[in-house]
Formats: sequence, structure tokens, C-alpha cells
Amino acid sequence: MDDAEGQIAREIAREQDYADQLYDRLDEQIGQVQDNLEKVQASQHASTHQNRSERDAFAALYEDRLALLRSVSQNVVFGRLDTDEAARRYIGRIGLFTPEREQLLVDWRAPAAAAFYQATSNERLGVRLRRHLISRGRSVIGLEDDVLDPSVLEESDDIVLQGEGALLAAVSGQRTGRMGDIVATIQGEQDRIIRSGNRGVLVVQGGPGTGKTAVALHRAAYLLYTHRRRLEHTGVLIMAPTQGFLRYIERVLPSLGESGVVMLTPGELFPGVQTALHDSDEVARIKGDAAMAELLSRAVKQRQLVPERDVPLRIDGTGITLTREDVRSARREARASHKPHNAARAVFVRAAASRLADRYENALRAAGRTVVPEDRPELLSDLLHHPDVRRELNLAWLPYTPQGFLRILLSRPERLRAAAPRSLAPHVDVLVRPKDSPWTVEDIPLLDEVAEILGDDSAPEEARAKEQAQKKEADVSYARAVLENIDTSGIIRAEDLAEHVGRIRDGRTLAERAAGERAWTYGHVVVDEAQEHSAMSWRALMRRCPTKSFTVVGDVAQTSSAAGPGSWEAALAPYVQDRLQVEHLTVNYRTPRRIMDRAAEVAQSYDLPITEVSSVREGDRDPRIEHTDDAHLAEAAAHEVRELHASSIGRIAVISSEHRLTAVLEQLRSIGGLPPVGSGSSGVDDEIAVMTAQDAKGLEFDAVVVVEPAELVEGHGAGDLYVAMTRPTQHLGVVHARPLPDGMSGD
Repeated sequence: MDDAEGQIAREIAREQDYADQLYDRLDEQIGQVQDNLEKVQASQHASTHQNRSERDAFAALYEDRLALLRSVSQNVVFGRLDTDEAARRYIGRIGLFTPEREQLLVDWRAPAAAAFYQATSNERLGVRLRRHLISRGRSVIGLEDDVLDPSVLEESDDIVLQGEGALLAAVSGQRTGRMGDIVATIQGEQDRIIRSGNRGVLVVQGGPGTGKTAVALHRAAYLLYTHRRRLEHTGVLIMAPTQGFLRYIERVLPSLGESGVVMLTPGELFPGVQTALHDSDEVARIKGDAAMAELLSRAVKQRQLVPERDVPLRIDGTGITLTREDVRSARREARASHKPHNAARAVFVRAAASRLADRYENALRAAGRTVVPEDRPELLSDLLHHPDVRRELNLAWLPYTPQGFLRILLSRPERLRAAAPRSLAPHVDVLVRPKDSPWTVEDIPLLDEVAEILGDDSAPEEARAKEQAQKKEADVSYARAVLENIDTSGIIRAEDLAEHVGRIRDGRTLAERAAGERAWTYGHVVVDEAQEHSAMSWRALMRRCPTKSFTVVGDVAQTSSAAGPGSWEAALAPYVQDRLQVEHLTVNYRTPRRIMDRAAEVAQSYDLPITEVSSVREGDRDPRIEHTDDAHLAEAAAHEVRELHASSIGRIAVISSEHRLTAVLEQLRSIGGLPPVGSGSSGVDDEIAVMTAQDAKGLEFDAVVVVEPAELVEGHGAGDLYVAMTRPTQHLGVVHARPLPDGMSGD
């Protein structure tokens, strides 16, 4: 072993010694929390409902802490900072302390760790040396030092300047089907965005492979850490394009030190409905138009009906008339309340019943009966319970559910035409469909809009909220007393215990409660692949966060949706005005330059509004393009996949238009020697998967085979081809029968 190798080995051994101390302390904490959990679970004092609530709340807190500690138990440390003050700080996924509260490891989200990502040789931020610890499990297998102060080289002989580097090691490794832990490889421009103090809408615009999703997830974790009191009871919503994508990212946040984040797809945003079906581009474009909000509002108002003629009624032998003017006046009074339709119905019914009661009293007096003011409540009750009165008032102002109302509306062309504003009037016939049609992703914002217009009776909810606030205050006071007797470790706060007691009583997790309540509002919302959201979708998302605290990530050049925005300002400025901040990511960590240059040529040929990016790797392979005839396209794609699999390249995606998916999938599954072949975005867990460009959004693979690229352009536009070409980290293959799209040949 030469001196350089010996030096590296010695440094790795030193860092391993310190890492071992960290893991010993981590194991000790895991053991302590496990012991506390077992004691609570075995507790015999839980003889009353209150005792059981306390026990279950403690158990839930310990379980959450245990899950967090275990999630980082194989990779807790990744960096070291040496500062001008001769201090040495190790950076990791969580903070660790000795029993005497001496800090052993700095949480990556803490202000003290910011310099690990932000320091440069031009702006050292007090850092002399930054060391990346490259680990496999609990073993330190490599080091890389960034020397920011040159004098360090003269003072020390233990600097490690060799190695591939933490970042390139992370992006060059084979894809696993799950987004890797990239805390250690956050770069300066990403970290600045992650720690941004912006309280409005922060848009992260970046080309393929620039780490947009990683930035969004790390920002969510950072905000949960720095604004825990504000966010822990409201949660953070992460909106991702597909279930496969959610599975791809779901392990990242726990490894960053957070859990309990609510993750949904656009087809799950409305409680009680779950869909992954999409409408045609023509229908999606109309449903996504902001003018649909006006159409829906008009459609609801048009169901607040005045009868065509006065309605004669007979109440206990006495004849009275519900006049058109009575109904019109009651409707005017209900609309003036500015309440949603279902809540305003109570105003309408009271107003109409009051007018009927006047007529009833007059009719009774005319018949010679004595009517006194004390009789009024009973008369009103009789009227409201009379089946004929109830029928007529229901016909005039019927209560609706969002699902019921929208199903009827979309099945009635005459209602759509009557409600359509001028801009939509020529197009609404394309929306008509059978009443029992399945819901689509594009229906979800419409359901949410209708729910907002219809509303609910707010009185019971307000009473419930007041009762819950009083109960929470009592729970916190009681929890302080309980903690003095049961737990002195400092792990649990009284507020946390009280919150968990409430959750145990409720019986649902935060995610379950949020998913079941349409009106739930989050403290922060992260929207990934945000370029796919229509104007109507943004209306629904903005309702989920009244403070308009959003992290929005995407790339307008990769838009597939026919209703996607032309720019971030057009989509978001109407909601936040000057609280919109757009940041750009410009470094591509995923796609090698040899592939990215070809994709950029395609984008430029179709005038896609791409963000210029620089790839950090040249790559070893040029794109491989194979021409065949149409009848053998699936066979040619399968042959390419077989060769790639034989080379042990890693995970492979075959991306084609929708109508070729079945043929390609069947061809691949007929080949012996290949592992199981997945389909769609759910194929993210398979070594080989066949999917559309929309399925592949946000995902990455070691190799990608694009089948008939011209069809991708014709389907949803050149953005889909751009997406497909920029998914691979190593190899791009293309098989085609038709002429290649502009810019793709590389000539």
C-alpha cells in the first residue's frame, strides 16, 4: 500500500470510529424508546377511558420516534465541517446528543448545517474544509474533501482529494426504483431554495434531472423542522402525478427525519373519489378552463327555481297559495346571505315558510278562527312538516351532493348550454356523457368547485370546532400534570401528548383525517410536476392552503396536459400577486450530456420553452437509434431491452404511445430469461417496465427505450418526447418505423 492509499485508509478508519460512536448512541436511543414503548403498552394503570387515551397517546409518540430513528439507522451521518474557529461539526439526517446534551451530530436542516451546502471557495462562510463521507450501510467506504481555505493543505496531511465525489457517486449508481437519499449531495443552488424564507408561492423551474423533486421534498422536511409548531397539526400536502411516483418518493421524507406528510395524486384530492382515468385532450382543455368555475356557479343558481305558476296548497282543510313572488322573494333573501347553496337553503326555507305562514294565518282568520302570536311556532312547524309544502320547497331549492349534481349536469346538454359563459358556449357539448360514467382526473377540480358552491350546513361544524378547542385546552393542562408523574425524559411535550390524546379519541391519523375532510387546510403544499395542473386544478389546490404557502416544482417544457399553463405567472399570479417567486435550477445531475444535447435539439425544433441546463456528466454512450418496419417495432424494442438486461445496466423503461403499450408488453413478457415486466407508473418497482411518457414523469431509469417517437409527438405534443428522452441516467435507445421527429437524428 503506497503512502496515498495508506493515508486514505487511515482517514476512513478515523471517520469510521466516529461513525461507530454515532451508531452506538443511535442504538442506545432506539433501545430507550423501545423500552418506553413496551412499558407503556404493558401498563396496568389504563383502567379508565382517560388512562387508555394517555397510554395510547404515549405509545403513538414513541412509535413515531422509533420509526424515525430506525429509518436513519443505516446512514445517519454523511458530512463534516471544519471551521475557522477550529470547530468540527458532523452533519447527518437527524440531530444526536450525548446524555449530557453535548452535540454529536447536527441535523441537516439546522442553521448550523447550512454551510455544508452553501459554502464555496469564494464565500467560505467560515468553513475551511468540507468532507463528504461516502457510506454503505454503517460502513464508511470513501471520503472526498472540498478544501475551501488553501492554508489547510499546509497545516494538515490528512486531506483526501481523490475519489469520484459524493454527487457523482449518487447520480451514477444504478436506479433502485425508490428515490435515493440525496441529503448528502444537495448542492448550493438547491440548498438556497430549500431554505428560502419565502412565505408565498415558491416556484422551482428546472429542466430534466435538475433535482426539482428532491428540492421540493427537502424543503417540506426543512419547513416541518423550522416551523414545527405551525405545521405539525395541519400537515404538509404533497401532490404528485401518479401512484407510482408516490411510491418512488415515499421513503425519502422519513429518511430526512420527517413523517406524517399527506401524499396524494390529482385523482385523490376530492374525498371519496379515487381515479387515474383521463379525459381526451379536447375534454380536458374545456374542463380545465377557468371559465368552468362560472359555468358551475351558474348551473347551481339555475337549480334555484321559481315555479312557472302559483301553487295551490291545502293544509288541514284550509286552502292557501304558494305564489311565484313568495318563492322569488325567498330566493332573493337566501342569495343575499352569500352562503353556499345547501347552507342558503335553510334561509330560503325559513323565508318561504314565513310568507306561507302569513297566508295561512290570514286564511284561518277569514274562516273565523282565532290566531294569536303564540300560535306562530306551531303553525310554522305544521307547514314545514306538511308533505306538499316540503315537496314544493324542495322542487324550488333542492339540496345536492357534489357527485350527484355534477353527474346530472354532465349528462344534460341543455343545462350545460344554459349555464355556459360566452367563451365556453361553442364547446360544452363535448362534455356531455352518460350519467353513470366513471370519474376522471379532470373531474376532480370540478367536484371540488361544486362542493365549494354547494357547501354544507355550517352550524353543526362551528359548534363542533368550539367544543374541540375547549377540549384541547383541557387536554394540554391535564397532559402537563401527567408528564410530571410518568415521563421525565424530555422527549415528549405536553402539547404533543394532548394532540395525540385527541387523535386517539378521533381514531384516525392526521393523513386519514385530512384525506377524509375536503375542507381540511394544510400549512404548506408541495406540488410536483406542477406544469400538468389546469386553472381549475389550481383553484382546488389553493383552497387547501389559505395562507398560500406553496412549493411548486416543474418544467413548462415537459407539459403534457392540454390544460397546462403557458407560464407560471399566468397560472399562479391571480392567487398570490407579488408573493410569487420563481427560482431556476440549471444543473442536470441525471441525464448525461450526450443524451441531453439530443433532447435539447428536439425541444428547440418544436419551440418548447426549455430551461437551459448543464449536465455534470458526459456519459459513455451516444443515443442508439434503430430503424425497422411498423410490424416489427415491438420485436425491435424487446430485442433492445434483452441486450440491455444482459449487460446488467440496471432498471429499464420502455416508453411508447398508449396504443402500442399492449403489443410491447406482450412481446417482452413472451421472452424467456427476463424478470417480470411491469406496466404503467406502478412499474417503478420492476426491473423492466413499459409505460407512457405521462407515466414516466418525474421518474428516472438507468436505460430508456423509446418506441416510435413520432407517435409521442402526435399524442400529447413534443413535451412528451422531451420527457421520454430525458429519463435515462446511462443509455437512450430509440426504435422507429416512421421518420424521426425534427432534431432527433442529431444531423
